[in-house]
This record gives sequence, C-alpha cells and structure tokens, in this order.
Amino acid sequence: MEENMKLATVEDTVEYHLFLIPDEPRDPEKHKEIFQKYIERIMTHFAPLLVPYIWQNQPFNLKYKPGKGDVPAHMFGMTKFGDNIEDEWFIVYIVKQITKEFPELVARIEDNDGEFLLIEAADFLPKWLDPDNSANRVFFSHGELCIIPAPRKPGAVPWLPTTPPTVPQALNIISTHPEEILASESIRAAVNRRIRGYPEKIQASLHRAHCFLPAGIVAVLKQRPRLVAAGVQAFYLRDPIDLRACRVFKTFLPETRIMTSVTFTKCLYAQLVQQRFVPDRRSGYKMPPPSHPQYRAHELGMKLAHGFEILCSKFSPHFSDSKKSFMTPSPLWAGFLESLKKNDYFKVGLAKHL
Repeated sequence: MEENMKLATVEDTVEYHLFLIPDEPRDPEKHKEIFQKYIERIMTHFAPLLVPYIWQNQPFNLKYKPGKGDVPAHMFGMTKFGDNIEDEWFIVYIVKQITKEFPELVARIEDNDGEFLLIEAADFLPKWLDPDNSANRVFFSHGELCIIPAPRKPGAVPWLPTTPPTVPQALNIISTHPEEILASESIRAAVNRRIRGYPEKIQASLHRAHCFLPAGIVAVLKQRPRLVAAGVQAFYLRDPIDLRACRVFKTFLPETRIMTSVTFTKCLYAQLVQQRFVPDRRSGYKMPPPSHPQYRAHELGMKLAHGFEILCSKFSPHFSDSKKSFMTPSPLWAGFLESLKKNDYFKVGLAKHL
C-alpha cells in the first residue's frame, strides 16, 4: 500500500478502514491484540443489526491489517455488494455509527468509483476539491463526515500540507483540529439523506413471498434466513455446467416440497422473478399452468431449489477443484455448508454423493 491509500479496485465493492487515534507506537503483536479486541466489541455492539441482515453477496466484516509503509495498523473490511447498492449505504451507516460509538476511531470508506461520498454530495463540494487531490481527505470522526481542506496558498495554514496528506498526517490533523475539518452542513446533509431511516428502513427493503420448496431448504432457511441470498445468487449466476447438477436432483427432491414463506430483499426477489427459466423435464419439477393461483409460489420455489442444488453440487467430490476454489471463499457459501452439516436432514440426503 502506498502513502495515499489505494481505492477499491474490485467492481461493486466497498472498502472501509478504521484507525485508532492517537495511534501510539506499539509493537506489532500489541497492536494486533488491541485491534482484535476492538473488532470483537464492534461486532458484538452491532450484532443486532448485522446478524439478521440479508446481504446480497458478502457481509460487513472487519479484520486486523498490520502497518505497511506509511499506513499504520488498522481494522479493514471489504464487501462485494453486487447489484444491491443498499448494502453499500447500509455499511456507510454502520461505519458512521462505529465512529460515533467509539470516538477514538476514525474511518475511511471508498468503492471502485473512488470517493463515492463526495460523488453523492457533488453539488455542494468546494471548487478546489477534485479526484486528483481528494486522497486521504475524507473521513468519519465522532459520527460526522470530515474533509481535510487544502490551504489556499502554500504555507498559509501551518498544519495543512500543500499536497494530499499521508494517512498519519490526516490522523494527526483529525486529532488536533476536529472543528476545522468538519464538512460543510450541506455536504453532510447530502450524505445523511442517503442513509436517513436506518436502521428502521432495513425492514422496508424486504419482501416476503410464498414458495413451494423442498423441506430441506425450508429447514436451512428457518435456521439461517439470510442464506436465501446464496441460493438466489447461485441460480441467477448459473452457467450450463451448473445446470448439469439439476437434470436429476439428488439433494432437494421435488416430492418433498411444502409451502412456506421466504423473506427476500427486494433486489434478490427481483433477480429471481425477472429470469425466465424452464426446468429440465428429468428434474421432476413440473410446473402448474400460469393461471394456477399458486403458480408464482411454484415458480419461485423451483428457481430457488435449483440454486441450492447447484450449491450442493459444488460440494461434491466430482466437482472440479477450480470451480470449488472459486466458491469456497464466499461467506454465504461457507454458511450454507455449515447449515448442511448441522442439519440431520442433509446429513442423510448428502451422504449418498459426498
């Protein structure tokens, strides 16, 4: 990592960094111990919001990142939000609240578009601020958005560097001149409008629908409701190789289907509904006519069952190692496997082909 922290480069991904101020010199192991305790405290404090939240791809997460070059040790997280931009703004809300609840922490957040908080407030930015000089200037501190200004003339303000600050310089400025770096009211209002309503608005982003699903999937979703995202994504991003596993179902047999209510985010629900899909005749998933009063429940259940069957196929020893390695790092995938192992239904059902 260079002096000016690199922006997120993975598409549809948000990165967040939490620094401790003042950051006193410590040996690496002591630093790690301190930050690990902060991670535990943060995740515990925000667990009521984070645990039940249905993430599109990856959840909010924090890990210790040792110091490197001019960037001090800190806490770091990266979340791929995919098609659901609301996940990104929910993380903005969480990061903002972290610096409010833990005022000794300051945070930076950016995505593959760069300083997206500034983009949100583009109509209110000072003329001097542009993408070329915005590095390491935008932070959350004490729950407020801060922008480290540039001096109008070199040396005009002794504590302001004439070039974009390094991270240590930025942290020192935030610590010693908190009032002078507070973003203007109009800029803060623009960002606050985007996250207004959290955490209550989480419920408004959900959609509940009846689904005719195999009992095994019902059991998993009852235990871990947010794993619905893993099933939807597996179906939505399927390829011809994935569909081979769905010619004849081995895990989620159609004859075990029962009617249930499933909670989706509106984004996940739209992804499932918008794709036209006809199941293989050999799969056993026969659909009623579109005029049937429960046609939508059958269709949603059929698509979701295909997604979960695809996930199970990736756990099979016959599945190629290259594709298995692609799936394994996903937290949703890991959670799905964990649920399979904990549920007796799946121990029996998967024993034949694992």
